[in-house]
Amino acid sequence: MNYTEPSSLTTQSEFLDLLFLKGLNSGGSFAVWRKPKSQKLEFLLDDQASPERVSLSFEELPGGFIVHPFADQEDKKAFFIKSDHYFSFQLDQDFDQEDLPEWVKASATNPGKSVKAQIKNLIRQPSASTKIKETESDRKAHFIRLVQQGIDAIEAGVLEKAVPARTKKISIPEDFDLGKTFLDMLEAYPNSFVNFFHIPQVGTWIGASPEVLIETKGDQFYTMALAGTQPASGENPLKSAAWTQKEIEEQALVCRYIVDCFKKIRLREYEEHGPKTVMAGSLLHLRTDFRVDMKATGFPQLGSVMLDLLHPTSAVCGMPRKEAHEFLQANEDFDRSFFAGFIGPVNIQEETSIYVNLRTASLKGEHAILYAGAGVTEDSDPEKEWEETELKCQIIGKFIQKPKA
Repeated sequence: MNYTEPSSLTTQSEFLDLLFLKGLNSGGSFAVWRKPKSQKLEFLLDDQASPERVSLSFEELPGGFIVHPFADQEDKKAFFIKSDHYFSFQLDQDFDQEDLPEWVKASATNPGKSVKAQIKNLIRQPSASTKIKETESDRKAHFIRLVQQGIDAIEAGVLEKAVPARTKKISIPEDFDLGKTFLDMLEAYPNSFVNFFHIPQVGTWIGASPEVLIETKGDQFYTMALAGTQPASGENPLKSAAWTQKEIEEQALVCRYIVDCFKKIRLREYEEHGPKTVMAGSLLHLRTDFRVDMKATGFPQLGSVMLDLLHPTSAVCGMPRKEAHEFLQANEDFDRSFFAGFIGPVNIQEETSIYVNLRTASLKGEHAILYAGAGVTEDSDPEKEWEETELKCQIIGKFIQKPKA
């Protein structure tokens, strides 16, 4: 895929700008995304000022985009951006603005301002969702202490694994260009779920997640165990990667967690492939894939059942889940909001693809909040876990702060 040819970049950037402006001007909620290893960019818009909140039984839902926070709500419901309007186009094909549907071209524009300037003003507009509560969660000393508390809890036998997280507040530059930033992320992260969603008075987020939570297509169900992190280096990083015992055990815990979920529902017929080394941007991870034939196993609701069982996964919370979740709630000192929750298109063209919301940033007026976590086991080194979160924050942060030509 090549998004950078001068002749096509301008056109694609203009396309994206019109979609973003339509969404931000609509007063409703919207989402833009591209799935991993795909060349199709998708956009949907919900006309309602307040989005629906729905149960996790997504098989019965109309087409839309689901957004669920890390922490379960009391009613266990998720935000749902309904597909009142849907549009998609291929990033690798020639097109022009005449291909846009009329409802996009009819976006209200201010003739005195460029489309990019209007988008920037709308993004930086203060609202209830842009208020930032000052916490300790972006301070190194706090995170180092949090990791050590996790190690102590593991050594005491309370936990097997903890996944503490932190935030990092950065300024959004004056020349921030949302369309160009999104295109740069599409080019840089072909194996990730590159996404942007906006829910008025709730939040505006941008990210590139490498982790599928659940996927259903026809009769096929899919999920993955993704854990272990190291920087990609050398000419062939996939072949030169060397994993420590700590990282191998961390990934094995996530695999065991998925298999335990299968056991809870007495599902024995599944395929397991891995672990193998995979690349996500500038980082390497260990991944194991799981597949189930829902027709052969007589389990048509497997997607929503596993969604409920898996979230939050041990890869973003820890094990045992209840004790790890309580540890994080007591010690992290910030609200994860949609970080490490789940997001993705539901029942769009008979497919559902829901991802863990990782490698993500919340846009809040003149600032962006980056989020990152690290898997802690008894062999963890707090300093190295901090360095891992710095690398993860850079995955999105470097694009937000990248000077625009």
